[in-house]
Amino acid sequence: AYASAVMTMKLELPFIIAVLTGGVIAAVAGMVIGIPSLRLKGDYLAIATLGFGEIVRIVLLNIEYVGGASGMQVSHLTTWPWVFACVMITVLVIRNFTNSTHGRACISVREDETAADAMGINTTYYKVAAFVIGAFFAGIAGSLYAHNFYIIQPSNFGFLKSFDILIFVVLGGLGSLSGSVLAAILLTIVTTFLQDYPETRMIIYSLVLILMMIFRPQGLMGTKEITSLFTHKKTKGGPKDGSHNTVA
Repeated sequence: AYASAVMTMKLELPFIIAVLTGGVIAAVAGMVIGIPSLRLKGDYLAIATLGFGEIVRIVLLNIEYVGGASGMQVSHLTTWPWVFACVMITVLVIRNFTNSTHGRACISVREDETAADAMGINTTYYKVAAFVIGAFFAGIAGSLYAHNFYIIQPSNFGFLKSFDILIFVVLGGLGSLSGSVLAAILLTIVTTFLQDYPETRMIIYSLVLILMMIFRPQGLMGTKEITSLFTHKKTKGGPKDGSHNTVA
């Protein structure tokens, strides 16, 4: 977000350059945190990434070039066509990547890293690739977010922002791209109606996480995509004319 804001406000570069720069900078950050964190798993990995985010936030608080704690003024350049186009491109790229050989390798690492390593998959390479790709598209989103409001502050990117994104994924399903999209839409609508009651919103978020972990830990869609709901299994039956096959 800050990298793209610097591109447009300080260097006066076109918006498209700023968006791509934001994605690249975030991808580099993903590689920086991804490589040393490979030896961590589960909760420890989450703590490391959250800690890195807090480091960035504190650093931005002390850089006067980007406004420090008071924030940085940014022109409103993000429009509905820009957001829609970026979302569609992101979904298509991630979908094609997931269905590719490299994407299936990433899925195998997610399901069972030991088994994937035994099958000859370079788990280190694909874990770093997942970090970098995820960070790139997060950077694109940060660029759009920065230019949607007229000011950005380090406090906008604290722990609660990570919590919002986490609940999108958990509610939608850890293995479902369309599930994450549906969860984002659903929770954004809920947040809109509860914007006057921020404390209530966080209580609802917490209850949603607790109930999902108890009754449906796989999320709304699990590992399935929404397209699977529209596919019908072909029923197996005998010939319509009532004739019978004989086996000699």
